[in-house]
Amino acid sequence: MFLKFNEHIAKKLPFLKDKRLLLACSGGLDSMVLAHLCLGLGLDIELAHCNFKLRGAESNGDEDFVRNSGRQWGVQVHVKHFETEEYARNHGISIQMAARDLRYQWFTEILDNTSCGYVLTAHHADDSLETFLINLSRGTGLDGLSGIPEINGKVIRPLLPFSQKELLGYAKSENINWREDSSNASTKYLRNKIRHQIVPLLKELHPTFLQNFLRTQNNLGQSNGILKNSILELKNRVFQPWKGDIKIRIEDLRQLDPLDAHLYGLFNDFGFTEWDDVKGLLSAESGKQVFSRTHRMVKDRDCLILSKLQSNAGQSYYVHIADTRIDRPVKLLLEDVRCIDERAKNVVFLDKEKLNFPLVLRNWINGDYFYPFGMKGKKKVSKFFKDEKMDLVSKEKQWLLCSDNKIVWVVGKRADERFKVDDSTRKILKITQIT
Repeated sequence: MFLKFNEHIAKKLPFLKDKRLLLACSGGLDSMVLAHLCLGLGLDIELAHCNFKLRGAESNGDEDFVRNSGRQWGVQVHVKHFETEEYARNHGISIQMAARDLRYQWFTEILDNTSCGYVLTAHHADDSLETFLINLSRGTGLDGLSGIPEINGKVIRPLLPFSQKELLGYAKSENINWREDSSNASTKYLRNKIRHQIVPLLKELHPTFLQNFLRTQNNLGQSNGILKNSILELKNRVFQPWKGDIKIRIEDLRQLDPLDAHLYGLFNDFGFTEWDDVKGLLSAESGKQVFSRTHRMVKDRDCLILSKLQSNAGQSYYVHIADTRIDRPVKLLLEDVRCIDERAKNVVFLDKEKLNFPLVLRNWINGDYFYPFGMKGKKKVSKFFKDEKMDLVSKEKQWLLCSDNKIVWVVGKRADERFKVDDSTRKILKITQIT
């Protein structure tokens, strides 16, 4: 196996030889074999061990084992303890998903703060088969059937061509010690149930079942590559950048055949999963929305508007009297001037003595009103938005500059009459929105 591993690195992953590598090491069979192989090749590695605090003394024993192995090999060992169950509760996800999120977040932190260039994980061919079956059982597209990627950004999985049987044989022949995770024997987890009850039956069907599966998965991956190129060309054609979002003409989507497959290809990367709802937007009334965990799609007349969910919704930002520049949530330049020197929607001139600092930048809420500059009387902000023909997404992204509870400026659109410069003004504040 060592010779095959050496050939695989030389052919597919030669760049690993020039970098310091962070090897994710649980202390189990797979990661201990990977560490042994990397050291045998003379690769420059450091170990990263996650103690998820899920198995009490056993978890601590794994940590001690990895630390001792690192000392024996003369390599640095990074260790971190996680409150995994608390994280899972707070985020409403499974323990397995919580552990995955915490693990990769920490790996990224290490890469950012050390000279390590890549993370190596010990996923192998059997892991790829299990993942295929899990995704198949839940319903998926070609991405889910194409297997665990060998290269995914900074994460590299150099053992994917090798079976667990090969790893076990190598460990025994080289007298490699490892730790057994007792939870791996439990069939209460879906992956373990597939590993212990389904995969053995599949392997009985044909002596080379796993090798045949890997070839099939490789073919699926190549087909998926062709499909992705086609989808990318389609996105370039129908996705129109619009005010920081994406606008798609519904008529362009209606012409796609088959429609369902194209909708999946276009919007799957944005986290959408309720495909009947996505398809329903094409014939829904304006204002209808569909959400994923990261994005929202809104029907707006004859278009769909795709936008990233805003994390600053409902927040307020302060503008102090000494500020000369604001970068969040919008970019503003503030300066004291002697006179009004230009007229533009992105510029406002205010009587500074009429303002009570700190000013506040916030989103609009129902019931907001202001006195539009140049008009008599007040107007609801919602009515102003309607007259401006603003769509739902634009309304939600609109910022208001306020003094106390009074609107000073619908930023970039209309100032308030109450704060205008007049003959009695002694101090003028000029505010410019930078786009």
